[in-house]
Amino acid sequence: MKITTTAIGALACALLLPATGASAQTVLNVNAWVPPSHLLVADVTMPFCKDVETATQGRVKCNLLPKAVVAAPQTFDAVKDGLADLSFSVHGYTPGRFVLTDVAEFPFLGDTSEAISVAYQRLHEKMLDKFGEHKGVHVLAVFTHGPGQIYNTKHAITSLKDLEGLKIRVGGGMVNEVAKLLGSVPMLKPAPESYELLSQGVADGVFFPKESPLSFKLVPLIKHVTYVPGGLYNTSFVMIMNETKWKQISPADQAAITKLSGEALARRAGQAWDATDQKGEQAVRAANIPIVIASPQFIAEIKSKTSRLESGWIEKVKAKGLDGAAALAALRGDIASLSKK
Repeated sequence: MKITTTAIGALACALLLPATGASAQTVLNVNAWVPPSHLLVADVTMPFCKDVETATQGRVKCNLLPKAVVAAPQTFDAVKDGLADLSFSVHGYTPGRFVLTDVAEFPFLGDTSEAISVAYQRLHEKMLDKFGEHKGVHVLAVFTHGPGQIYNTKHAITSLKDLEGLKIRVGGGMVNEVAKLLGSVPMLKPAPESYELLSQGVADGVFFPKESPLSFKLVPLIKHVTYVPGGLYNTSFVMIMNETKWKQISPADQAAITKLSGEALARRAGQAWDATDQKGEQAVRAANIPIVIASPQFIAEIKSKTSRLESGWIEKVKAKGLDGAAALAALRGDIASLSKK
């Protein structure tokens, strides 16, 4: 059979079609500095990625890298520079770099990650994003972990006197200042190092949300727990994407991803953290670790020492052009409203 030039051309075009379709797919290399089983990966990032793949009909997919490309504090710049395409980062891991994000880290903001995270995301969109603290990356959402609590290997903590001199692992940001003001000695270290710090006696305790003793296998090491109603502090997170990679995605797929981001992603993260906080508390109780619920007197002591943090932050952000008092009022108002639902 004689094959014409036209037929050969048609065949060549047909053979090229699959390659063209494949080239249109965007693969996001996902960086994680916590274990794959941690809620940040298993319950937040990868479910978000699955929904992104579905919403874009497979045109945008995620590839979870087998190990972190950099240490946790360098995550923001790793995504910015393209070493990874998607990751979560803790603002406090790079002291002094982020100032406005401290708004979500103050003591006694609320009792659930979901309410705080959703309110924080709303505030970010309304008042914080325009100041450009995340310049160089595409922000998908901001959120916080569950309200911070007190864990230690030495003795029960029922008052500020019990905290004096204890070496406490903290994640940076506002909690570092909280730890100082309460009389302890803060040790700024990434969360995954906590087991080693406690097991070797380098740290006497940790300030963590309720999920962390379970997530980082600390239950066998912890001897005493103090739960603080309203939270001793919160830690601010951001989920970010490489800006260049974001721009490679079609406008239609960007719109689909945006619907899954923002408040929807903040709520997803908050709900996941609250659920794992419950599991963490269950693990502590199952291990029969003594638990103290901070008394009104202890809470009053904490407030008396930490109240200056808010006024100091309000003054600091004034230089940037933010009305800090209004931002805090808006955040607290939304948290209160969301907590009633």
